[in-house]
Amino acid sequence: MSLLLLLASAGACPALAGARDGNVVITSAQRVVPAPTWKVDDARSQPVTVPFCRVQGRIEGNIGFEAWLPDKWNGRMLGAGVGGDAGVFNFGDMSRRIGEGFATVTTDNGHKVSEARWMANAKARVDYEHRAVHLTAVAAKGLIADLYGKAPDRSYFTGCSGGGRQALKEMQNYPGDYDGVLAGAPGPYMPLQSVRMMYFSLLQKQQPHAALSDADWSLYEARATAACDAGDGVADGIIGTPMSCRFRTASLLCKPGQTQDCLTAPKLAMLDTIIAPMKDERGLAMDSGLLPGVRTRPGPPSPLLRAMWADGVYNDPKWDENRFQRSADLAAANRIMPELRTDKVAIAPFLKRGGKAILYQGWADPSTNAGPTIDYVAAAARKQGGMTRLSQGLRLFMVPGMYHCSRGPGADQFGGSGQQPWPGDPQRDALWALIHWVEKGRAPETLVATKLEGTAARFTRTLCPYPLAARYRGKGNTNAAASYVCAPDPVLTRSLSRPTLVGS
Repeated sequence: MSLLLLLASAGACPALAGARDGNVVITSAQRVVPAPTWKVDDARSQPVTVPFCRVQGRIEGNIGFEAWLPDKWNGRMLGAGVGGDAGVFNFGDMSRRIGEGFATVTTDNGHKVSEARWMANAKARVDYEHRAVHLTAVAAKGLIADLYGKAPDRSYFTGCSGGGRQALKEMQNYPGDYDGVLAGAPGPYMPLQSVRMMYFSLLQKQQPHAALSDADWSLYEARATAACDAGDGVADGIIGTPMSCRFRTASLLCKPGQTQDCLTAPKLAMLDTIIAPMKDERGLAMDSGLLPGVRTRPGPPSPLLRAMWADGVYNDPKWDENRFQRSADLAAANRIMPELRTDKVAIAPFLKRGGKAILYQGWADPSTNAGPTIDYVAAAARKQGGMTRLSQGLRLFMVPGMYHCSRGPGADQFGGSGQQPWPGDPQRDALWALIHWVEKGRAPETLVATKLEGTAARFTRTLCPYPLAARYRGKGNTNAAASYVCAPDPVLTRSLSRPTLVGS
């Protein structure tokens, strides 16, 4: 950017306040000059050291958005998705990436977290499903053109969990919004995942003697890990490919007189029920169950799950969750919120215009489980004519030992949403791998994930595009990614042809 344009942009920032363009109104625009650092009042935000224009606005009255536009712009727009039930902004990714020159933008998805029973509002629901992120992308591109004098050269989107779902929805419904999407733990069939979580939480609530505690899940995770740890050639406390793991849960049963480090018969039966494919009322499988060693959230149903049906589906604050029915309530959710699913595999428009997508998923994710993400990629591959053709525009990287978006025993930092960035490094930073793929045609063959201890790297691991898996070379430092190679895995390859419940 020329110095003249930079100065013009800086002067234009306050003038944006009050501007209107159709249903878009700018409520605030102020120039921020960090001295020495600036941080928005949000626990996920990081200190910002570069000067920028902070723009706040609304679309159609209820869709809030923020755009942070740096003085030294790299010509790219970065959308930042929001997880859970949204209602907040993704200041975390905005503050991490603005220093690299991205014009960053985020939306609250059409409601505020303080709004009770927002899901009872039909407009708020559909904005949450897909409209808010799309409308924000359109508004942000116009705003960027107004401030900098030109539209973005390229646009990217990053998000995990709900933000990952939003990334898939953009690719599927609005292929022209973004040139590349980075989607973590996207939960392609969120309503079905929600049914699983709701049903098994209620089952344990109704059978308290069999309910599994956090310690029970930790025991199961530890024993399964010990049984399958060395499958990738290294015993490191991480299951490399849980799909290949075989673990007998019966070994957890308490022996006569044993009261610790074991499960009672009712608890073991509950564990076996939860990890098996969930059955509907007729005894037919509704999903594929959980992979070995994957834990779940203990305790009663989360408030978000209850709100999905009490407010979103039935609009009844007194809805009795104990009357929950797996099949009927899944059908009702799909009818009322059809765009909550992000398992559409008709993504040719996105791919044909050169769009690229990197998906990542923790093998050990207890919230949006790995199976549905793998099933979605398998279904998308079949739709595009095979995995080889799909991999020209979409690749999935599975992360051993990673929980939901991060954490867990595995290496969990590689530039995903909410993670440590490695600016400009396409090997260690998935966002930059996406950028190099879109702009230079260099598809990511591997990624390097880092396990941090404070700010220091404790170990690194190689991540591979599915269905390849990392294997130890047989020599070299087992804590270094360079000691691992991506190799075909027969079990993962076979998974691409199994029947799936996602993809339409």
